[in-house]
Amino acid sequence: MSQDTLDRLLVPSTATLTSVLKGRGLSNTFMHDVSPLKSTMKMAGRAFTLRYIPAREDLTDVPMDNLTDKQRVGIEQLTPGDVLVIDARGDTRAGTMGSILAERMHQLGAAGVVTDGAYRDSPTIAECGLAAYSRAMNAHTNKTIHYPSEIQVPVGCGEVAVFPGDIIVGDAEGVVVIPAHLADDVAAAAEEMESKEEFILARIRAGASLVGTYPPDEETLKQYERRDR
Repeated sequence: MSQDTLDRLLVPSTATLTSVLKGRGLSNTFMHDVSPLKSTMKMAGRAFTLRYIPAREDLTDVPMDNLTDKQRVGIEQLTPGDVLVIDARGDTRAGTMGSILAERMHQLGAAGVVTDGAYRDSPTIAECGLAAYSRAMNAHTNKTIHYPSEIQVPVGCGEVAVFPGDIIVGDAEGVVVIPAHLADDVAAAAEEMESKEEFILARIRAGASLVGTYPPDEETLKQYERRDR
């Protein structure tokens, strides 16, 4: 995936991207109940997945080993432009990670992190420079509820399927998942859709009726095509 495509996907809204994907037959691409910790930050990057299962004491009540713990192993494998996608099963009773891990991800050049669970240290994560999205905040440490089971496998996050390498885009409204093979096409179509909608919005602001303007009729489309001539 080229950096140019990722940069282009940062421009349109997630609303536009979901509309473009819907037009290509994909209707379940916007993560349910997932919001940014800091609404002014955006992200676009490749999915690196981490799957949590419910915690069990014989697995969690052991000394931490950074060389085998799937959460730590996964974070250390992140490369610039990756987005860590944490499948927490929608369970917000404990954080999935905290500020120290978020800072490590930021230093590695990760584009962001998203979970359908919670974060602890959320105010600090929000200001660390890493785009972060979650369902909730919770100060409890992750292994009271979660056990990191697998990395780089298909997961569900916010009721959306995510495969390693999918493109994850986040803005103030939330997070959308774009299959990697569609990214270039979606970026181009989203640019065209936003250009057309800006034209329509300008006409509405100027007093035009919705009739014939939204959706645009043939005459409005002709005017749109002639706009820069």
